Amino acid sequence: ITITSPADLEDAIRVPLKMFAGLPELGISNGEDLKETLTNCTEPLKAIDQFQMENGILLPTLQSALPFLDLHGTPRLEFHQSVFDELREKLMERVATIAEGKDEDRYVKLEELLEKSFPLVKMPSIQPIVMQVLKHLPKVPEKKLKQVMADKELYKVCAVEVKRQIWQDNQALFGDEVSPLLKQYIVEKEAALFSSDLSILHNFFSPSPKTRRQGEVVLKLTQMIGKNVKLYDMVLQFLRTLFLRTRNVHYCTLRAELLMSLHDLDISEICSVDPCHKFSWCLDACIREKFVDAKRARELQGFLDGVKKGQEQVLGDLSMILCDPFACNTLVLSTVRNLQELLSQDALPRDSPELLLLLRMLSLGQGAWDMIDSQVFKEPRMDLEVVTRFLPAMMSIVVDDYTFTVEQKLPSEEKTSLTYPTTLPETFSRYIQENRVACEIGLYYVLHIAKQRNKNALQRLLPALVDTYNDMAFGDIFLHLLTGHLTLLSDEFGSKQGGEFCTAVFDNFLLTSFSSKENVHRHCLRLLNHLHQKVLVSYMETLMKTLEPPKQSSESVKELYTLLKEKLEASKKSPPEPEEAPSLDLGLHPVTVPSTPSTPTTPLRERMDAPATREQQQQSRSHGDRPQALCHKD
Repeated sequence: ITITSPADLEDAIRVPLKMFAGLPELGISNGEDLKETLTNCTEPLKAIDQFQMENGILLPTLQSALPFLDLHGTPRLEFHQSVFDELREKLMERVATIAEGKDEDRYVKLEELLEKSFPLVKMPSIQPIVMQVLKHLPKVPEKKLKQVMADKELYKVCAVEVKRQIWQDNQALFGDEVSPLLKQYIVEKEAALFSSDLSILHNFFSPSPKTRRQGEVVLKLTQMIGKNVKLYDMVLQFLRTLFLRTRNVHYCTLRAELLMSLHDLDISEICSVDPCHKFSWCLDACIREKFVDAKRARELQGFLDGVKKGQEQVLGDLSMILCDPFACNTLVLSTVRNLQELLSQDALPRDSPELLLLLRMLSLGQGAWDMIDSQVFKEPRMDLEVVTRFLPAMMSIVVDDYTFTVEQKLPSEEKTSLTYPTTLPETFSRYIQENRVACEIGLYYVLHIAKQRNKNALQRLLPALVDTYNDMAFGDIFLHLLTGHLTLLSDEFGSKQGGEFCTAVFDNFLLTSFSSKENVHRHCLRLLNHLHQKVLVSYMETLMKTLEPPKQSSESVKELYTLLKEKLEASKKSPPEPEEAPSLDLGLHPVTVPSTPSTPTTPLRERMDAPATREQQQQSRSHGDRPQALCHKD
């Protein structure tokens, strides 16, 4: 600061002395020294000149040039500040250059600079230099780390590279940093499941794995971990603990996404030591395609078979990766597709090695919580009756459905008295109640028939879902998918037989547990907010009375109900759309057109009503409906 008057002196003394607290340690005078000098001197102006001479820029040629700045009205403070800023930027660039160089003693130089500059770490103008040096030191002296950790302001502004060195020896502090991110991740996943947009094309599983890994939480965690294996292990331990505590499968998703995010960044220091890396990499490719092909199935089987004795603990991490809903979704979709192919080939489930592997991985994923909880790292034994009894029973449902479809397409004289079956095989119902793998496959088969717009099969199956293993049919993921698939059948809710379909969907399934499970209540309201214009008016009124939220309901349920109520009131005020276009029959009578060589003499009305020729019938059949193939490939 340039002091040429008493006012300047007053400004100098006002400068916060704590900002310059570290200067005396470096042998540099600070505000306290100036204050003491001015207090004890008899000639203040001479004392000021002497102070400036001793503490200014020690460049002899500069002293004669400074008066030119005075002539141009440039304050000395502005000049010194600009010089300081320039020197600071140059020094920070030099620090980065030294750190990136190949000199063996480069870190020794940085440590020496740190010793000189650290006493000034509280000075805002010097602090960036100190932080730059700390950032580029692979191992900051422990004493300095403790000083940074003890000062909240310093800890807040230091680079993540420095924080990593603090975190790796302070798990509790690292947990405090990670915890809000993990909570945010779960909130985002649950928000996606309760999204107001119902669509079969854009649902929870639509984003690709790479897109999901660009999420804010995954990117932040990846940055926090860097190449530090110890921090990576800490995060995995947090995820295991939270998964055990909450049974929330989204933690399994984050475990897989985190590993593959590090893979994308080519962090070999971590990927090479995680035994699940190659398995996750292969499975990630399957999730991207939403199908496990034969080649990748062999690779995945090789990883599972390659778990050596004494390394069984890796099964805990593999099971957690397979418990990821995105992995489970891919495995079950592949299972349903495999069953369709077996039907077309007249083959049995037990004859398909690919199907048996899919069931093995599903079983391992579904048993993740039990394995981690018990710490018994052993593949769960698969129930063979799922293959020999449940899957054949499910395939018989497919055959029943196909038989009825073919029957309906036959000419009337060839039709029999076949009616659509209303009951299910006892084996099917029992296994979706008692076996979680069978239940998962059964639920995805329901989604499959909904995607095919098969109303009859849906009405047959939905009542059986009231009683499933661990109430899996009332889980958020299945209900999210089912409500999206039901939009394909929106017209059925208001058709002449709409009462039957509404009864099957609501009375026989959703409404059986909405009062005890608030998530079911929310999904019902989500569906009705989308379909309210399609549902029969009389049935809609009944539903509104039934679904009115009690006082203890959450705000989200109340908001959905209020929104639905507003939509219904708005639709009542708007003019109703005509159900059918008015008849345009003008009472025209047959008119005979004068005969010419190129004009037929048949009356116009008779020509319109005349039966089609054989050629026209053949052409119509060639473009008409064909029997639906047994194998539908998604």
